[in-house]
Amino acid sequence: MSLIQEHTGRVLSTLEKDGSRRWLKPRVSKGRFLTARTWAAWFLIVLFFALPFIKINGHPAMLFDITARRFHLFGYTFLPTDTILLALAMLTIFVLIFLFTAILGRLWCGWACPQTVYLEFLYRPLERLFEGTAGKGGPAKKDLAAWRKPAYYVAALIVTLIPVHTFLAYWVGVDNLSTWVRGSPFKHPIAFLVMAVTTALMMFNFVWFREQLCIIACPYGRFQSVLLDKWSMIVSYDRRRGEPRGRGAKGTTIALPLVQGGGEVRTGDCVDCNLCVTTCPTGIDIRDGLQLECVNCTQCIDACDAVMDKLKRPRGLIRYSSQAIIDGEQQKRIRPRVIFYPLILCILIGAWITVFMKKGVADVTILRGPGNPFMLLDNGLVANGLKIKIQNRTDAAADYRFELLEVPGGKIVAGSNPMTVPGDQAVTQPFVVEVPPKVFAPLGVYDVRLKVTGKDFEKVLTYRLLGPSGPVSTATTSAATTEASGAKP
Repeated sequence: MSLIQEHTGRVLSTLEKDGSRRWLKPRVSKGRFLTARTWAAWFLIVLFFALPFIKINGHPAMLFDITARRFHLFGYTFLPTDTILLALAMLTIFVLIFLFTAILGRLWCGWACPQTVYLEFLYRPLERLFEGTAGKGGPAKKDLAAWRKPAYYVAALIVTLIPVHTFLAYWVGVDNLSTWVRGSPFKHPIAFLVMAVTTALMMFNFVWFREQLCIIACPYGRFQSVLLDKWSMIVSYDRRRGEPRGRGAKGTTIALPLVQGGGEVRTGDCVDCNLCVTTCPTGIDIRDGLQLECVNCTQCIDACDAVMDKLKRPRGLIRYSSQAIIDGEQQKRIRPRVIFYPLILCILIGAWITVFMKKGVADVTILRGPGNPFMLLDNGLVANGLKIKIQNRTDAAADYRFELLEVPGGKIVAGSNPMTVPGDQAVTQPFVVEVPPKVFAPLGVYDVRLKVTGKDFEKVLTYRLLGPSGPVSTATTSAATTEASGAKP
Protein backbone atom coordinates (compact mmCIF):
# COMPACT_ATOMS: atom_id res chain seq x y z
CA MET A 1 0.00 0.00 0.00
CA SER A 2 1.01 3.60 -0.46
CA LEU A 3 1.38 6.24 2.23
CA ILE A 4 0.44 8.91 -0.30
CA GLN A 5 -3.32 9.46 -0.48
CA GLU A 6 -4.64 9.64 -4.00
CA HIS A 7 -7.12 12.44 -4.62
CA THR A 8 -10.62 11.10 -5.12
CA GLY A 9 -11.29 13.54 -7.96
CA ARG A 10 -14.54 14.66 -6.35
CA VAL A 11 -15.45 18.27 -5.71
CA LEU A 12 -18.23 17.17 -3.36
CA SER A 13 -18.70 13.91 -1.52
CA THR A 14 -22.10 13.54 -3.21
CA LEU A 15 -20.73 13.86 -6.76
CA GLU A 16 -19.11 11.21 -8.90
CA LYS A 17 -16.03 12.01 -11.00
CA ASP A 18 -18.23 12.56 -14.06
CA GLY A 19 -20.40 15.07 -12.18
CA SER A 20 -23.39 12.79 -11.70
CA ARG A 21 -25.12 12.39 -8.34
CA ARG A 22 -23.51 9.96 -5.96
CA TRP A 23 -26.38 8.40 -4.06
CA LEU A 24 -25.33 7.60 -0.51
CA LYS A 25 -26.68 4.49 1.20
CA PRO A 26 -24.78 4.53 4.52
CA ARG A 27 -24.64 1.33 6.51
CA VAL A 28 -25.83 1.39 10.11
CA SER A 29 -23.06 1.08 12.69
CA LYS A 30 -24.58 0.14 16.02
CA GLY A 31 -22.85 1.28 19.15
CA ARG A 32 -23.00 3.49 22.22
CA PHE A 33 -23.20 6.74 20.29
CA LEU A 34 -25.97 5.54 17.97
CA THR A 35 -27.98 4.40 20.98
CA ALA A 36 -27.55 7.78 22.69
CA ARG A 37 -28.39 9.66 19.49
CA THR A 38 -31.50 7.55 18.96
CA TRP A 39 -32.81 8.42 22.41
CA ALA A 40 -31.98 12.10 21.88
CA ALA A 41 -33.56 12.17 18.41
CA TRP A 42 -36.85 10.62 19.46
CA PHE A 43 -37.02 12.85 22.51
CA LEU A 44 -36.69 15.88 20.21
CA ILE A 45 -39.25 14.50 17.74
CA VAL A 46 -41.80 13.88 20.51
CA LEU A 47 -41.08 17.33 21.96
CA PHE A 48 -41.61 18.92 18.53
CA PHE A 49 -45.00 17.23 18.19
CA ALA A 50 -46.07 17.94 21.77
CA LEU A 51 -45.27 21.64 22.21
CA PRO A 52 -48.21 23.04 20.14
CA PHE A 53 -50.66 20.89 22.14
CA ILE A 54 -49.37 21.78 25.61
CA LYS A 55 -51.28 24.73 27.09
CA ILE A 56 -49.67 27.08 29.60
CA ASN A 57 -51.77 29.96 30.96
CA GLY A 58 -54.37 29.27 28.29
CA HIS A 59 -51.95 29.48 25.36
CA PRO A 60 -49.84 26.89 23.51
CA ALA A 61 -46.40 26.36 24.97
CA MET A 62 -44.98 27.68 21.70
CA LEU A 63 -46.98 29.65 19.12
CA PHE A 64 -45.57 32.15 16.63
CA ASP A 65 -48.81 33.91 15.69
CA ILE A 66 -47.74 36.05 12.75
CA THR A 67 -51.25 37.25 11.84
CA ALA A 68 -51.91 38.52 15.37
CA ARG A 69 -48.27 39.68 15.67
CA ARG A 70 -47.56 37.96 18.95
CA PHE A 71 -45.44 35.07 20.20
CA HIS A 72 -46.47 32.75 23.03
CA LEU A 73 -43.50 31.07 24.69
CA PHE A 74 -43.99 28.88 27.75
CA GLY A 75 -46.76 30.94 29.28
CA TYR A 76 -45.49 34.38 28.32
CA THR A 77 -46.76 36.55 25.47
CA PHE A 78 -44.36 38.72 23.50
CA LEU A 79 -45.65 41.57 21.33
CA PRO A 80 -44.11 43.81 18.64
CA THR A 81 -43.50 46.37 21.39
CA ASP A 82 -41.05 43.95 23.00
CA THR A 83 -38.34 44.77 20.48
CA ILE A 84 -35.68 45.19 23.17
CA LEU A 85 -36.43 41.74 24.57
CA LEU A 86 -36.37 40.17 21.11
CA ALA A 87 -33.12 41.94 20.21
CA LEU A 88 -31.46 40.81 23.45
CA ALA A 89 -32.73 37.26 22.87
CA MET A 90 -31.26 37.18 19.35
CA LEU A 91 -27.90 38.46 20.59
CA THR A 92 -27.96 35.86 23.37
CA ILE A 93 -28.61 33.07 20.86
CA PHE A 94 -25.70 34.20 18.68
CA VAL A 95 -23.28 34.33 21.62
CA LEU A 96 -24.54 30.91 22.76
CA ILE A 97 -23.68 29.56 19.31
CA PHE A 98 -20.18 31.04 19.60
CA LEU A 99 -19.66 29.49 23.05
CA PHE A 100 -21.24 26.16 22.12
CA THR A 101 -19.06 25.86 19.02
CA ALA A 102 -15.87 26.88 20.83
CA ILE A 103 -16.36 24.08 23.37
CA LEU A 104 -18.42 21.36 21.69
CA GLY A 105 -17.79 22.02 18.00
CA ARG A 106 -20.57 20.89 15.66
CA LEU A 107 -22.34 18.69 18.20
CA TRP A 108 -25.64 20.36 17.26
CA CYS A 109 -25.40 19.18 13.65
CA GLY A 110 -25.07 15.51 14.52
CA TRP A 111 -27.32 15.31 17.56
CA ALA A 112 -30.09 17.92 17.45
CA CYS A 113 -30.39 19.52 14.00
CA PRO A 114 -33.89 18.79 12.58
CA GLN A 115 -32.34 17.86 9.23
CA THR A 116 -30.17 15.16 10.81
CA VAL A 117 -32.82 13.98 13.27
CA TYR A 118 -35.57 13.48 10.69
CA LEU A 119 -33.33 12.17 7.91
CA GLU A 120 -31.35 9.64 9.94
CA PHE A 121 -34.05 8.50 12.36
CA LEU A 122 -37.23 8.72 10.30
CA TYR A 123 -36.73 8.83 6.54
CA ARG A 124 -33.67 6.60 6.10
CA PRO A 125 -35.12 3.84 8.36
CA LEU A 126 -38.35 4.07 6.35
CA GLU A 127 -36.43 3.73 3.09
CA ARG A 128 -34.42 0.77 4.42
CA LEU A 129 -37.66 -0.95 5.34
CA PHE A 130 -38.76 -0.93 1.70
CA GLU A 131 -35.28 -1.71 0.35
CA GLY A 132 -34.86 -4.81 2.49
CA THR A 133 -32.01 -3.40 4.56
CA ALA A 134 -33.88 -2.48 7.75
CA GLY A 135 -31.51 -2.06 10.69
CA LYS A 136 -28.47 -2.63 8.47
CA GLY A 137 -28.35 0.06 5.81
CA GLY A 138 -26.14 -0.07 2.78
CA PRO A 139 -27.18 -0.57 -0.86
CA ALA A 140 -30.70 -1.86 -1.50
CA LYS A 141 -31.19 -5.56 -2.04
CA LYS A 142 -31.24 -6.70 -5.64
CA ASP A 143 -34.33 -8.03 -7.41
CA LEU A 144 -36.76 -6.14 -5.19
CA ALA A 145 -40.43 -6.18 -6.15
CA ALA A 146 -41.46 -3.30 -8.41
CA TRP A 147 -44.11 -2.11 -5.97
CA ARG A 148 -41.60 -1.28 -3.22
CA LYS A 149 -40.31 1.98 -4.72
CA PRO A 150 -43.72 3.65 -5.28
CA ALA A 151 -44.88 2.26 -1.94
CA TYR A 152 -41.95 3.99 -0.28
CA TYR A 153 -42.90 7.33 -1.86
CA VAL A 154 -46.50 6.95 -0.66
CA ALA A 155 -45.31 6.06 2.85
CA ALA A 156 -42.87 8.99 2.84
CA LEU A 157 -45.70 11.34 1.81
CA ILE A 158 -47.93 10.11 4.63
CA VAL A 159 -45.08 10.46 7.12
CA THR A 160 -44.29 13.95 5.79
CA LEU A 161 -47.85 15.20 6.31
CA ILE A 162 -47.54 14.67 10.07
CA PRO A 163 -44.56 17.00 10.73
CA VAL A 164 -45.88 19.46 8.13
CA HIS A 165 -49.18 19.88 9.97
CA THR A 166 -47.34 20.05 13.28
CA PHE A 167 -45.08 22.74 11.82
CA LEU A 168 -48.13 24.75 10.74
CA ALA A 169 -49.57 24.41 14.25
CA TYR A 170 -46.63 26.48 15.50
CA TRP A 171 -47.82 29.39 13.33
CA VAL A 172 -51.63 29.19 13.34
CA GLY A 173 -52.41 27.23 16.50
CA VAL A 174 -53.84 23.75 16.97
CA ASP A 175 -57.46 24.96 17.09
CA ASN A 176 -57.26 26.83 13.78
CA LEU A 177 -55.37 23.97 12.16
CA SER A 178 -57.97 21.44 13.32
CA THR A 179 -60.75 23.55 11.82
CA TRP A 180 -58.91 23.89 8.52
CA VAL A 181 -58.16 20.17 8.29
CA ARG A 182 -61.81 19.24 8.80
CA GLY A 183 -63.06 21.87 6.36
CA SER A 184 -62.79 22.19 2.61
CA PRO A 185 -59.49 23.49 1.18
CA PHE A 186 -61.53 26.05 -0.78
CA LYS A 187 -62.56 27.70 2.50
CA HIS A 188 -58.93 28.23 3.44
CA PRO A 189 -57.01 28.33 0.14
CA ILE A 190 -53.97 30.19 1.47
CA ALA A 191 -53.53 27.79 4.39
CA PHE A 192 -53.96 24.82 2.06
CA LEU A 193 -51.42 26.29 -0.36
CA VAL A 194 -48.90 26.81 2.45
CA MET A 195 -49.42 23.22 3.60
CA ALA A 196 -49.05 21.86 0.06
CA VAL A 197 -45.89 23.87 -0.65
CA THR A 198 -44.35 22.90 2.71
CA THR A 199 -45.14 19.24 2.05
CA ALA A 200 -43.57 19.42 -1.40
CA LEU A 201 -40.43 21.07 -0.01
CA MET A 202 -40.05 18.50 2.76
CA MET A 203 -40.56 15.63 0.30
CA PHE A 204 -37.95 17.15 -2.01
CA ASN A 205 -35.52 17.61 0.86
CA PHE A 206 -35.81 14.31 2.71
CA VAL A 207 -36.49 12.02 -0.26
CA TRP A 208 -34.14 13.51 -2.87
CA PHE A 209 -31.90 16.38 -1.72
CA ARG A 210 -31.03 14.85 1.66
CA GLU A 211 -27.45 15.23 2.88
CA GLN A 212 -26.78 17.80 0.16
CA LEU A 213 -28.63 20.34 2.31
CA CYS A 214 -25.87 20.04 4.92
CA ILE A 215 -23.08 20.09 2.35
CA ILE A 216 -24.34 22.69 -0.12
CA ALA A 217 -27.19 24.79 1.24
CA CYS A 218 -26.96 25.04 5.03
CA PRO A 219 -25.21 28.24 6.19
CA TYR A 220 -25.08 27.07 9.81
CA GLY A 221 -22.43 24.43 9.12
CA ARG A 222 -20.18 26.97 7.43
CA PHE A 223 -20.87 29.46 10.20
CA GLN A 224 -19.85 26.95 12.85
CA SER A 225 -16.82 25.79 10.87
CA VAL A 226 -15.26 29.25 10.90
CA LEU A 227 -15.87 29.50 14.66
CA LEU A 228 -13.87 26.36 15.44
CA ASP A 229 -10.38 26.59 16.85
CA LYS A 230 -7.85 23.80 17.28
CA TRP A 231 -9.08 23.15 20.82
CA SER A 232 -12.74 22.74 19.86
CA MET A 233 -14.23 19.27 20.11
CA ILE A 234 -14.40 17.43 16.78
CA VAL A 235 -14.71 13.88 15.52
CA SER A 236 -11.15 13.05 14.50
CA TYR A 237 -8.95 10.20 13.37
CA ASP A 238 -5.75 9.61 15.34
CA ARG A 239 -3.33 9.38 12.42
CA ARG A 240 -0.30 8.99 14.69
CA ARG A 241 -1.78 5.81 16.04
CA GLY A 242 -3.47 4.57 12.87
CA GLU A 243 -0.88 5.23 10.16
CA PRO A 244 0.42 3.63 8.11
CA ARG A 245 -2.67 1.62 7.33
CA GLY A 246 -2.45 -2.04 6.59
CA ARG A 247 -4.28 -5.28 7.05
CA GLY A 248 -3.07 -7.98 9.36
CA ALA A 249 -1.73 -7.78 12.88
CA LYS A 250 -0.50 -4.47 14.23
CA GLY A 251 3.18 -3.99 13.57
CA THR A 252 3.25 -5.95 10.32
CA THR A 253 6.21 -4.80 8.23
CA ILE A 254 5.32 -3.27 4.87
CA ALA A 255 7.55 -1.98 2.09
CA LEU A 256 7.59 1.63 0.97
CA PRO A 257 8.19 1.49 -2.78
CA LEU A 258 7.71 5.25 -3.17
CA VAL A 259 10.60 6.07 -0.84
CA GLN A 260 13.91 6.47 -2.61
CA GLY A 261 16.09 3.51 -1.85
CA GLY A 262 13.19 1.50 -0.50
CA GLY A 263 12.45 1.15 3.18
CA GLU A 264 10.11 -0.54 5.60
CA VAL A 265 7.67 0.60 8.30
CA ARG A 266 5.34 -1.14 10.68
CA THR A 267 1.58 -0.75 10.30
CA GLY A 268 -0.59 1.17 12.72
CA ASP A 269 -3.97 0.30 14.19
CA CYS A 270 -6.01 1.21 11.09
CA VAL A 271 -6.68 -1.93 9.05
CA ASP A 272 -8.13 0.08 6.16
CA CYS A 273 -11.50 -1.70 6.40
CA ASN A 274 -13.29 1.43 5.09
CA LEU A 275 -16.24 0.92 7.46
CA CYS A 276 -15.85 4.51 8.63
CA VAL A 277 -16.43 5.61 5.03
CA THR A 278 -19.37 3.34 4.17
CA THR A 279 -21.21 4.35 7.35
CA CYS A 280 -20.77 8.11 6.89
CA PRO A 281 -24.09 9.82 6.03
CA THR A 282 -22.29 12.56 4.09
CA GLY A 283 -19.92 10.21 2.26
CA ILE A 284 -16.56 11.50 3.51
CA ASP A 285 -13.46 9.72 4.78
CA ILE A 286 -12.80 10.99 8.29
CA ARG A 287 -9.18 9.84 7.94
CA ASP A 288 -8.60 12.76 5.55
CA GLY A 289 -8.90 15.15 8.50
CA LEU A 290 -11.36 17.83 9.53
CA GLN A 291 -13.85 18.54 6.73
CA LEU A 292 -16.81 20.87 6.29
CA GLU A 293 -19.05 17.92 5.37
CA CYS A 294 -18.54 16.21 8.75
CA VAL A 295 -21.66 16.72 10.88
CA ASN A 296 -20.22 14.94 13.95
CA CYS A 297 -22.80 12.14 13.76
CA THR A 298 -20.30 9.70 15.39
CA GLN A 299 -21.23 6.79 13.11
CA CYS A 300 -17.56 6.41 12.16
CA ILE A 301 -16.69 6.20 15.87
CA ASP A 302 -19.15 3.35 16.44
CA ALA A 303 -17.91 1.55 13.31
CA CYS A 304 -14.24 1.86 14.28
CA ASP A 305 -14.86 0.91 17.91
CA ALA A 306 -16.55 -2.31 16.77
CA VAL A 307 -13.51 -3.20 14.64
CA MET A 308 -11.09 -2.40 17.46
CA ASP A 309 -13.12 -4.60 19.82
CA LYS A 310 -12.89 -7.52 17.39
CA LEU A 311 -9.15 -7.02 17.02
CA LYS A 312 -8.79 -6.62 20.80
CA ARG A 313 -7.23 -3.20 20.40
CA PRO A 314 -8.05 -0.07 22.41
CA ARG A 315 -10.98 2.02 21.26
CA GLY A 316 -10.49 5.63 20.24
CA LEU A 317 -8.73 5.39 16.90
CA ILE A 318 -11.59 7.61 15.77
CA ARG A 319 -13.00 9.60 18.68
CA TYR A 320 -14.21 12.90 20.01
CA SER A 321 -11.05 14.94 20.44
CA SER A 322 -9.52 18.21 19.26
CA GLN A 323 -7.05 19.10 16.55
CA ALA A 324 -4.53 20.10 19.20
CA ILE A 325 -4.62 16.70 20.93
CA ILE A 326 -4.39 14.85 17.62
CA ASP A 327 -1.29 16.93 16.82
CA GLY A 328 0.25 15.99 20.17
CA GLU A 329 -0.39 19.29 21.96
CA GLN A 330 -1.97 19.87 25.36
CA GLN A 331 -5.68 20.63 25.46
CA LYS A 332 -6.52 24.19 26.56
CA ARG A 333 -9.88 24.11 28.31
CA ILE A 334 -9.49 27.65 29.62
CA ARG A 335 -8.79 30.08 26.82
CA PRO A 336 -9.81 33.68 26.04
CA ARG A 337 -12.97 32.93 24.08
CA VAL A 338 -14.21 30.42 26.67
CA ILE A 339 -13.96 33.21 29.27
CA PHE A 340 -15.09 36.10 27.07
CA TYR A 341 -18.28 34.51 25.70
CA PRO A 342 -19.75 33.56 29.12
CA LEU A 343 -19.12 37.10 30.38
CA ILE A 344 -21.06 38.53 27.44
CA LEU A 345 -23.78 35.94 28.03
CA CYS A 346 -24.13 36.98 31.66
CA ILE A 347 -24.48 40.63 30.65
CA LEU A 348 -27.08 39.86 27.96
CA ILE A 349 -29.10 37.50 30.14
CA GLY A 350 -28.98 39.97 33.02
CA ALA A 351 -30.19 42.76 30.74
CA TRP A 352 -32.97 40.53 29.38
CA ILE A 353 -34.18 39.60 32.86
CA THR A 354 -34.07 43.24 33.97
CA VAL A 355 -36.17 44.41 31.02
CA PHE A 356 -38.54 41.45 31.38
CA MET A 357 -39.13 42.06 35.10
CA LYS A 358 -39.98 45.70 34.42
CA LYS A 359 -42.73 44.74 31.99
CA GLY A 360 -46.21 45.50 33.31
CA VAL A 361 -49.60 43.98 32.54
CA ALA A 362 -50.17 46.66 29.91
CA ASP A 363 -48.29 48.81 27.41
CA VAL A 364 -49.24 52.46 27.02
CA THR A 365 -48.28 54.72 24.14
CA ILE A 366 -49.18 58.40 23.67
CA LEU A 367 -49.32 59.64 20.08
CA ARG A 368 -50.10 63.01 18.54
CA GLY A 369 -53.41 63.17 16.74
CA PRO A 370 -53.95 64.40 13.17
CA GLY A 371 -54.62 68.04 12.31
CA ASN A 372 -53.30 71.23 13.90
CA PRO A 373 -50.55 70.82 16.52
CA PHE A 374 -52.61 72.88 19.00
CA MET A 375 -55.85 74.87 19.23
CA LEU A 376 -56.83 78.03 21.11
CA LEU A 377 -60.18 77.55 22.86
CA ASP A 378 -62.84 80.11 23.75
CA ASN A 379 -62.34 79.28 27.44
CA GLY A 380 -58.79 80.61 27.22
CA LEU A 381 -57.10 77.21 27.29
CA VAL A 382 -54.77 75.62 24.73
CA ALA A 383 -55.77 72.17 23.44
CA ASN A 384 -53.53 69.44 22.04
CA GLY A 385 -55.24 66.58 20.21
CA LEU A 386 -53.59 63.29 21.17
CA LYS A 387 -54.22 59.55 20.99
CA ILE A 388 -53.66 56.95 23.68
CA LYS A 389 -53.00 53.32 22.78
CA ILE A 390 -53.26 50.73 25.53
CA GLN A 391 -52.24 47.11 24.96
CA ASN A 392 -53.76 44.77 27.54
CA ARG A 393 -51.27 41.94 28.08
CA THR A 394 -53.59 39.90 30.31
CA ASP A 395 -56.28 37.43 29.27
CA ALA A 396 -59.15 39.35 30.93
CA ALA A 397 -60.68 42.72 30.01
CA ALA A 398 -59.46 45.65 32.12
CA ASP A 399 -60.37 49.31 32.70
CA TYR A 400 -57.70 52.01 32.48
CA ARG A 401 -58.06 55.60 33.69
CA PHE A 402 -55.72 58.40 32.61
CA GLU A 403 -55.29 61.81 34.21
CA LEU A 404 -53.00 64.86 34.29
CA LEU A 405 -50.52 65.39 37.09
CA GLU A 406 -49.46 68.75 38.57
CA VAL A 407 -51.10 70.99 35.94
CA PRO A 408 -53.23 73.66 37.68
CA GLY A 409 -56.21 74.50 35.49
CA GLY A 410 -55.51 71.63 33.09
CA LYS A 411 -57.85 68.78 32.22
CA ILE A 412 -58.41 65.83 29.88
CA VAL A 413 -61.42 65.57 27.58
CA ALA A 414 -62.05 62.04 26.29
CA GLY A 415 -64.91 60.00 24.91
CA SER A 416 -64.49 57.38 27.65
CA ASN A 417 -62.33 57.58 30.71
CA PRO A 418 -61.76 54.98 32.06
CA MET A 419 -61.48 53.04 28.82
CA THR A 420 -62.10 49.30 28.62
CA VAL A 421 -59.55 47.14 26.81
CA PRO A 422 -60.37 43.46 26.08
CA GLY A 423 -57.86 40.80 27.06
CA ASP A 424 -54.86 40.32 24.75
CA GLN A 425 -55.97 43.26 22.63
CA ALA A 426 -55.08 46.89 22.03
CA VAL A 427 -57.43 49.89 21.92
CA THR A 428 -56.60 53.36 20.62
CA GLN A 429 -58.70 56.36 21.68
CA PRO A 430 -58.40 60.06 20.82
CA PHE A 431 -58.42 62.61 23.63
CA VAL A 432 -57.62 66.28 24.21
CA VAL A 433 -55.36 67.83 26.82
CA GLU A 434 -56.38 71.40 27.79
CA VAL A 435 -53.89 73.55 29.70
CA PRO A 436 -53.46 77.31 30.37
CA PRO A 437 -51.44 79.14 27.68
CA LYS A 438 -49.00 80.62 30.22
CA VAL A 439 -47.28 77.25 30.74
CA PHE A 440 -45.89 77.36 27.18
CA ALA A 441 -43.88 80.56 27.62
CA PRO A 442 -41.28 81.33 26.44
CA LEU A 443 -40.48 78.40 24.07
CA GLY A 444 -43.95 77.25 23.05
CA VAL A 445 -43.57 73.77 24.56
CA TYR A 446 -44.60 72.17 27.83
CA ASP A 447 -43.80 68.71 29.18
CA VAL A 448 -46.91 67.30 30.80
CA ARG A 449 -47.12 64.15 32.95
CA LEU A 450 -49.98 61.72 32.41
CA LYS A 451 -50.82 58.96 34.86
CA VAL A 452 -52.48 55.76 33.62
CA THR A 453 -53.91 53.38 36.22
CA GLY A 454 -55.68 50.03 36.07
CA LYS A 455 -55.93 46.79 37.99
CA ASP A 456 -52.43 45.99 39.24
CA PHE A 457 -51.07 48.63 36.87
CA GLU A 458 -49.80 52.18 37.17
CA LYS A 459 -47.60 54.12 34.80
CA VAL A 460 -46.62 57.77 34.47
CA LEU A 461 -45.68 59.07 31.02
CA THR A 462 -44.19 62.40 30.01
CA TYR A 463 -45.36 63.98 26.77
CA ARG A 464 -44.40 67.30 25.18
CA LEU A 465 -47.34 69.57 24.38
CA LEU A 466 -47.16 72.37 21.83
CA GLY A 467 -48.61 75.83 22.30
CA PRO A 468 -48.12 79.57 21.74
CA SER A 469 -44.84 81.11 22.83
CA GLY A 470 -46.33 84.55 23.47
CA PRO A 471 -49.60 86.35 24.35
CA VAL A 472 -52.66 84.87 22.61
CA SER A 473 -56.21 85.88 21.80
CA THR A 474 -59.15 83.57 22.42
CA ALA A 475 -60.33 81.51 19.45
CA THR A 476 -63.65 79.81 19.11
CA THR A 477 -62.65 76.26 18.41
CA SER A 478 -64.55 74.35 21.05
CA ALA A 479 -66.37 72.42 18.34
CA ALA A 480 -63.04 71.17 17.04
CA THR A 481 -62.14 70.18 20.58
CA THR A 482 -65.32 68.15 20.90
CA GLU A 483 -64.69 66.44 17.57
CA ALA A 484 -61.05 65.58 18.40
CA SER A 485 -61.90 64.15 21.81
CA GLY A 486 -64.72 61.95 20.57
CA ALA A 487 -67.00 63.32 23.32
CA LYS A 488 -70.60 64.39 22.73
CA PRO A 489 -71.26 68.15 22.89
